[in-house]
Amino acid sequence: MIGLLRVGIVVVPLTVWYATRILWASFRNSPTRGRLCEELPRRWARRILELARVEVELSGTEVIDPSAPQVLVANHTSWFDVLVFPAFLPGSYRFVGKRELSRVPFFGAAFQACGHITIDRQDRERALESMDRARRQLEAERPTIILFPEGTRSPTGELRPFKKGAFVLAIQTGTEVVPASIEGSRAVMPKGSWRISPGTIRVRFGEPIPVAGLTLDDRDALTRRAWEAVSALQGTVRHNQGNKHR
Repeated sequence: MIGLLRVGIVVVPLTVWYATRILWASFRNSPTRGRLCEELPRRWARRILELARVEVELSGTEVIDPSAPQVLVANHTSWFDVLVFPAFLPGSYRFVGKRELSRVPFFGAAFQACGHITIDRQDRERALESMDRARRQLEAERPTIILFPEGTRSPTGELRPFKKGAFVLAIQTGTEVVPASIEGSRAVMPKGSWRISPGTIRVRFGEPIPVAGLTLDDRDALTRRAWEAVSALQGTVRHNQGNKHR
């Protein structure tokens, strides 16, 4: 097992180094900032996975279209869920995460400098402003927007009810929803623990859910459909071997 000491010795300096490079480029308004925001988080995530001796198996990646905007929704049981997408997801992406991420030294500032979005769920007005920013990014930059619609990590691994924000965003922008299931990350690092164990994380992407013709009156039905899609993927991901990455 990898303890807190090893994480502190390697991961913290690694995070500070990459974040500082992004922040310096942002401060200088450098034309390289966009490229750094794509490349450095990928290196950072892959290095941590390698350090933790975690393999990632992906299946269904053909549904990810780097040339078109998509809203990607996945279950959430571990901090390691956040690593698998920047490490291996093709194309440009943006996370929508909780406001607490912005308070993490160095990481939080770099996270925001790269255009990722934080939501204050205790302040509805600010939360709506954050989702409106995500909408503008989808329309202007056409990235994959990544959300964990359970809102927090599930302590048991059981799929919790989805919040509606991701699906309102998809309807407002006419952007298809891609469901994804993550399995194995909870065994690597469960919620509430700093202990990290080697293992395999399996990610399976499901068929995109179209939103053409839907209105905001359909948001509850779309939320249910996405929940059911992720739930169904959880039942199949453990039985399918995907492409393995280290």
